[in-house]
Amino acid sequence: MAALRYAGLDDTDSEDELPPGWEERTTKDGWVYYANHTEEKTQWEHPKTGKRKRVAGDLPYGWEQETDENGQVFFVDHINKRTTYLDPRLAFTVDDNPTKPTTRQRYDGSTTAMEILQGRDFTGKVVIVTGANSGIGFETAKSFALHGAHVILACRNMARANEAVSRILEEWHKAKVEAMTLDLALLRSVQHFAEAFKAKNVPLHVLVCNAAAFALPWSLTKDGLETTFQVNHLGHFYLVQLLQDVLCHSAPARVVVVSSESHRFTDINDSSGKLDFSRLSPSKNDYWAMLAYNRSKLCNVLFSNELHRRLSPRGVTSNALHPGNMMYSSLHRNWWVYTLLFTLVRPFTKSMVL
Repeated sequence: MAALRYAGLDDTDSEDELPPGWEERTTKDGWVYYANHTEEKTQWEHPKTGKRKRVAGDLPYGWEQETDENGQVFFVDHINKRTTYLDPRLAFTVDDNPTKPTTRQRYDGSTTAMEILQGRDFTGKVVIVTGANSGIGFETAKSFALHGAHVILACRNMARANEAVSRILEEWHKAKVEAMTLDLALLRSVQHFAEAFKAKNVPLHVLVCNAAAFALPWSLTKDGLETTFQVNHLGHFYLVQLLQDVLCHSAPARVVVVSSESHRFTDINDSSGKLDFSRLSPSKNDYWAMLAYNRSKLCNVLFSNELHRRLSPRGVTSNALHPGNMMYSSLHRNWWVYTLLFTLVRPFTKSMVL
């Protein structure tokens, strides 16, 4: 008992009763967290028992969940015409008993995008996802939005982007989600996007560089560069440079670069070990679509590593990832041979929601 008093946790009639100055709250997806008004901090574990909890079941009849202007969840009792920040289901919480850590990875091929963010509250966070109108970009954007983040879908095709926004709003009509035009094959478009975003005067906590092109026939962008290289790497490189000051001012912030395991199957150096710029944006005679894709993904990894080295001291981390064998996606749409190949291997790969 003396130890509890020393820690400011006086004994009460029940182990679940909160000490003075503490308040029990819930996130949008039903996880319980605890606010310490004395020290102005929050935590997932109960201050006395150390347990994590979540609410069970739906809201009682006549109740509705809302969010105030500060992003905090409150509840409306339409029958008795009153509001409260106390979740009426808190009397029916269940303990979340995490298993002891094992050598097995926490997430695997069967983990869904929503499960990755389970129990997280991104209220007040701003997230940009490029190429978010379909595939893993859409699932990423949806997961962030349904966990409270303000999500911007940065897409080239605004018609498809607006359809994606509508699909997210159908799942939760209060999601903060919008679409903005971004064509990575046009550096001027990247610049206009960055200027338009900065004009919103909002922070930027997460930038997901997801958009990519695969198996394109050789072509040059209006900027005079090979298209796969510019869309997959250089456009994102330029975007991060333009938004770097916003990311730093929003720290802690994160840049996530979607690369691929195929980055291992290429090289961008010449025979003497020096960077060969002609390999980054090759001529038509030296072009092979698969090799161009692999090189762009290698650039993604090198860029992410260097970005992390430079910005992590300022509170901005950068990570490159391989999304897994996400073969059944829209990447194959540019050539029927790849479409056939991807269809054949579909049973052995992950779906978009995993």
